[in-house]
Amino acid sequence: MSTRTDLGNRVLGKVAMRITPFLALLYFVNYLDRVNIGFAGPNGLNKELGLTATAFGFASGIFFLGYLILEVPSNLALHRFGARRWIARIMITWGIVATVMAFVPNSLTLVILRFLLGVAEAGFFPGIILYLTYWFPAAQRAKAVALFMAAIPVSTAIGSTLSSLLIVHGSGIFGLSGWRFMFLVEGIPSILLAFVTWFYLTDRPEKAKWLSDEERNWLTTELDAERNAKEAEHHWPLRKALTHPRILGLAFVYFAIAYGLYALGFFLPTIIAGFGQEFGTKLSVLQAGLLTAIPYVIGAVVMVLWARHGDRTGERTWHVALPMLIGGAAIPVALYLGSPFAAMTAVTVCAVGVCAAFPTFWALPSNFLAGSAAAGGIALINSLGNISGFAAPYITGWLRDLTGTQRTGMWVVGACMVAGAVLAVALGAKPRAQRRQTETTAGRGWEVPPSGQ
Repeated sequence: MSTRTDLGNRVLGKVAMRITPFLALLYFVNYLDRVNIGFAGPNGLNKELGLTATAFGFASGIFFLGYLILEVPSNLALHRFGARRWIARIMITWGIVATVMAFVPNSLTLVILRFLLGVAEAGFFPGIILYLTYWFPAAQRAKAVALFMAAIPVSTAIGSTLSSLLIVHGSGIFGLSGWRFMFLVEGIPSILLAFVTWFYLTDRPEKAKWLSDEERNWLTTELDAERNAKEAEHHWPLRKALTHPRILGLAFVYFAIAYGLYALGFFLPTIIAGFGQEFGTKLSVLQAGLLTAIPYVIGAVVMVLWARHGDRTGERTWHVALPMLIGGAAIPVALYLGSPFAAMTAVTVCAVGVCAAFPTFWALPSNFLAGSAAAGGIALINSLGNISGFAAPYITGWLRDLTGTQRTGMWVVGACMVAGAVLAVALGAKPRAQRRQTETTAGRGWEVPPSGQ
């Protein structure tokens, strides 16, 4: 093994240990605040505020409309002002709104606060994805994203049990209902972590005092060379990254993955609560929370292993499409099976498919976007894709009220994921290189575009 390889492994190992666990902790808290309404709904919130399944789905999903409005400008602000300041700002504002939700008096206020929570949080996730491109070369990026995004299934797995315990044992504390106490306790950590973020994160490798001069120089040189090669090959300015059909296509692929995630995240507790009527299975709140955790524990492990395999092979397209196909086929089947065990097996397969597709997906746009184009393009993909966060709970809830069953909504989830997988294969890993050739005649130059483009 060469000295250069030894140095590179040492540097990337230090970066991963310094950055990834902390970012995963931030996302754990972030994602829990985003989806804990799914645990509150069937455990008192719906009854206390008089919400139908459609109204609950609307309140859950309105978050993503606020998220959509400010996503791109927020990510451009992070690119300009630095991750340390901007992520800390996001965290403290979302923490305040998440905590105030404990005192919501009616359904209208719940909708307003969920919308404001999305506004406050806009830019957090794509900002972290962008931030990881500042620290990890493309060949190691899917694994880094997977370690960060493992916070999604871990948050749901641990969060389901934690939220259940808070609901059960928090009832009456400070005169609050159990679900209100849960909102209060789970909103405070993000405020505290905002101050830690301000002092702990480092904006760029060249500012990392925790790396030696040799290590800083190696990492900066590697990333600069990769970025320059990418810009020379593909040459995507910000305007193109915000308007190109390929970006819109990737946004739909991400929409399809996230549709499965949020449909499960918001309605899996409700589906499990329905096992009593469907199969005669009686579960306590804590037992239901533990059962909810199972698909996500398995999903977290598969997510990291699948992303590592994608980095090792260098293949990206099928590492996104294949788990989407499997997950999309599994989820509607879950509600036609004759036992809770069989149904949970199918739900687990779907959760694994969703989790496995996520991290490698983000290797697709970072294959050809850099700089401000990466900031804007990644934010736009995440913003448009997260419309599913509104569509999934609202459509699933509306179909539940319309048909009296969860089955139709789950068929829509499966169809959406399969369609996204097909589009991912059609798009491929990255566009053809933008070869640039300049000729000079009488002091003037022109560019000759590659044939077929």
